Formats: sequence, structure tokens, C-alpha cells
Amino acid sequence: MNDWKTAFARWLGCPDLDEELRQQLDSLLLDEKALEDHFYKTIEFGTGGMRGELGPGTNRMNLYTVRKATEGLALYVSEHGDSAKQRGVAIAYDSRHKSPEFARETAAVLGRHGIRVYLFDRLMPTPLLSYAVRRLGAFSGIVITASHNPPAYNGYKVYGSDGGQITPQSAEKLLACIQSAGDELLIPSADFQSLQMQGTIQLIGDDVLRTYLDEVQKLRIHQDLSKDAKDNVRIVFTPLHGTTGESISRGLETFGYSQVTLVPEQALPDPDFSTVSSPNPEETAAFALAIHYATQHDADVIIGTDPDGDRLGVVAKNSQNEYVALTGNQVGALLLDDLLSQKQQKGTLPPNGIVMKTIVTSELGREIASHYGIATEDTLTGFKYIGEKMTDYEQTGEYVFQFGYEESFGFLIGDFVRDKDAVQTALLLADLCAYHKQCGRSLLDALESIWTRYGYYQESLYSVTLRGKDGMEKMASILCELRSHPIRQLPSGTILAIEDYLQQTRSDVGSQALTPLKLPSSDAIKYILDDASWFCVRPSGTEPKIKIYFGVKGDSPRDSERKLSLLTESVLRHLDLS
Repeated sequence: MNDWKTAFARWLGCPDLDEELRQQLDSLLLDEKALEDHFYKTIEFGTGGMRGELGPGTNRMNLYTVRKATEGLALYVSEHGDSAKQRGVAIAYDSRHKSPEFARETAAVLGRHGIRVYLFDRLMPTPLLSYAVRRLGAFSGIVITASHNPPAYNGYKVYGSDGGQITPQSAEKLLACIQSAGDELLIPSADFQSLQMQGTIQLIGDDVLRTYLDEVQKLRIHQDLSKDAKDNVRIVFTPLHGTTGESISRGLETFGYSQVTLVPEQALPDPDFSTVSSPNPEETAAFALAIHYATQHDADVIIGTDPDGDRLGVVAKNSQNEYVALTGNQVGALLLDDLLSQKQQKGTLPPNGIVMKTIVTSELGREIASHYGIATEDTLTGFKYIGEKMTDYEQTGEYVFQFGYEESFGFLIGDFVRDKDAVQTALLLADLCAYHKQCGRSLLDALESIWTRYGYYQESLYSVTLRGKDGMEKMASILCELRSHPIRQLPSGTILAIEDYLQQTRSDVGSQALTPLKLPSSDAIKYILDDASWFCVRPSGTEPKIKIYFGVKGDSPRDSERKLSLLTESVLRHLDLS
């Protein structure tokens, strides 16, 4: 019998299988290919946690796979002694299907081991979990979320005591504990209410959100904005059916913004994300309703977040009263340039400040930071790596964190959070918009000024969805081919260097010299061309996709568009993905 059939038989023969999962399993009995996909492996637990489609089976997010992950975490916490158990674990959850149930089940399994649990009493954005871990002094944290994935998905992210997603080293130890937890169908839980009555499970109320907003207030660069300046800014905000409706609305009110329109159809949590095809602020289509309201109210800016509130999208009005969606790289440039220029003017910019970005984030950030005498460091894709470096530098004092961002709409300014934070970013972006409007310009005018100073940087992303076992094999073959037969020449230019993050080397194509990369191993390859263009190929760590990132620098908008088009076409043709 095949391994997947053994796992399937174990589930089918479980006498007290959850009734809803039993019904779902029964509906698959005549579809062997679907059954294989549900059972051919155990859902992967990576450096940040696990994420997958909901449903029965070892390769799905469900009551039992959540119990097993939590049992492993309980063993991991227990290995660190009674002090770790008393410090406990903070838990937050988003608006997705099963998120509240998974959060309560997680709390009950941890509580059975005598581990203190702090559980938010209502859905709350991911950055609030990061903040809560630090504020409560918890040993660990968990967020039940699948970020901006489709409604069929959910996930389980684990955080360390610094408030950042766990490091690869910790994840490796945690994974060993999960694997030792045994049969996921046999892991017991405990009674939630009894644990709550004993004080083992404690609910987090309003205090954490209130003190978090107090911390964001301290970050404000434009403290001297007048009431008229703030009243003059019209904002449309959409949480896209997710978790930030309360936190951002309260924050904007606290910051003094009165002209705020909350998109009513998307204000309340909805696990089906019924008004959008995808609840992803990276996609302009997600803002269709918000643009409708912005047009009605003549709004200056639209802000929107993904369901768990760590990503922020921005749409700004141009001089023709049209609404233009900004990329994550563009929002990052606006925030970074304002932050560093204002600090420099006020004499608060530390000489050892540092900006952090990922390997697939625009090089414009490095140009801006260099202009203000600030270092820039690249990390692997994933904000956990930025959080890890923040903690390292906090301990060594070598650098002082100023700003961190990634092209996929993740930003962080205040280090009291150690993950990307759409809530603090939304509030500071409102200030930025008010500041520029007070000076007689829009956000797009400010962006044009940045391009004029530093060059016309432009980036894009091409994604191909490759589902199931066959899709995983296809992704692996593309990366394998790039390693065994590297590209040497493209119509758009000559390859200068190849950075292979799996082999942790940078290869100079001309001299064949190899230089070690001081980054963790990761299955990604980046090519740098002779005109400062680049592209990077990597499988997504959270979705069944392969992603190809492109970046160019031009002398004008037309020049950068031409370069980007030529580079994209030539790379996709070479990879047979066009």
C-alpha cells in the first residue's frame, strides 16, 4: 500500500473523527487523485509556520494538524523549563474560516501542558500579536492566519520572544518536536472553559491595542501638523473584510483625521471575502469599491490592508483626478525618503542607522539611504529575516534600525513590532499625505521628485501558479535548469553576476570568481546585468507559485518602461513561461 493510502486508511478508520471532516472525507472517496493530494505528505512546517488549504488529511489545515503543530510547540516550550511555561504563549487570529476555532484549540492544547496562554478576545491584526508578545514578555506567539491567500486557506505562524517570526534555527528544533508528537488523530485537548477558570488561559482585552496606539503616536515625524492640515485630507480606508477595521479606524481618529470614509461593504470580517476576487492589496482589482467611494468623496488617498493586517496597499489621486495604485517599492520609497529627510533636518538621524530590505526589493531604497549617509542591508525574502537582524543589532549596538520593507507591501518603522505592520504604516502614511498636501503637492508629485533625484526605478513581478505534486516538481525543475545551465546573455543585456542563495555564492560571470553570500540558504537565484537591471527566480514560500522579480533603472519613465519590458520578455521566453 502506498504511503498516502496508509495515512488515508488511518483517517478513514478513526472512530471519533470530527463530523464535518468526516463528511468532507466521504465526498472525496471516488476521487483518488484528490485523495492523494490530501494525504501524500504532511503539511509542511517551515521557518515561519504552516499554511495550506482547509480540509481533511495530513496535507491540509484542520483541527488535527493544528493540534499536532501545537503539541510540538508545547513540547518545545516545556524543554525550556517552567520559566518559559509561565511566560507563556500569546495567540491572535484573523477573520478566516476556522480561525477562532483553531485559536481556541491551540490554547486548549497548550493549556493542557500547563503553559500560560494569552488569547486575544477578538480578531486582531498580526502586528498586534508581535507587539503583545513583547509587551507581555511571552516566550512565544502564534497567529492563525493565511494572510492574503484565497478563502480556502488558513495557516499557523509562530513567533519568538522578540516578537519576530521564529528563526530557522528555532524552527528546526520546533519541527523536530512536532515530528515527535506522533499521530495527529490521537493528540488530546483540554476543556477551554476549565483552563480559563483556572487562569491558565487569559483573554487579552483592549489594553494592548490602546498601548500599541500610544507607541505609534511616538513615531510621528510630522508632529506639528495643524488641525486644518489634517481636516483637509480625505481618506478612504478598506480592511478588505479583515482584521484592521477597529485598529486603523481608532488610530486615524486618535491622530486627528476626521475626513475618513470606511468602505461599508468591506468593513466587517467576512471569511469568504465576498466583494473581491482576492483580498490582496497588491492587486489593484481589490480596490474597485474603494476607488468608487474615493471618486464620490474626492479622496486624496486610499489605504487598504490584507486580512491579517500586515500588508498595506495605497492608491493616490493624480493631477487628472484619476486614482493610481502605487507599488510596494514606491510606497517604501515615499516613506523612507520622508523619514530620513525629516530626521536629518531635526538632527535625530543616528550615524549608525540602517535600512533593511529584501533581495527582491527595489534598489531605489539603497540609493535614498546612501544619500542620507545610512547603510542598507539585504535579507532573504520574508520579513522574519528583517526581524531577526533587528534583534541582532539591538543586542550588539552595531546599527540602529530606521526602516524595513519588502516589495510585497510590507513596511515597518517602529521597532516595538518585529513584523511588517500595516496599522502603523497606515497612520504614518496619513500624516505623510497631509504634510505633502499642506506643501501643495500630492503623493504622486512627491514620488516624481524622488525619481528625478535618484533615477527612474521600476520593478515588476510575474507569478505562475503550479498546484499539487506536479506543480512542485515543475518548480523544482525550473530552478534546477537555471543552476545546471545558467543564463549568460539576454537581448536586454549581459549578465555580470549570479547570486545563488541555495548554494550561498555570488559568481562573477567574467572572472568566474566565487564570493560567499552572508545569508541563510534559500532556493532562489538572482541575476545582475551590466546596466544595473536584475531579475530573481524563487518559489513562493506561502503559495503554490513560482515568482520571477524584475528591476531596472532608467533615465526617464519611457526608458525604464522599455528596459523592463525587454528584460521581462527575454527572461520569460528563456524559462518557457511566456
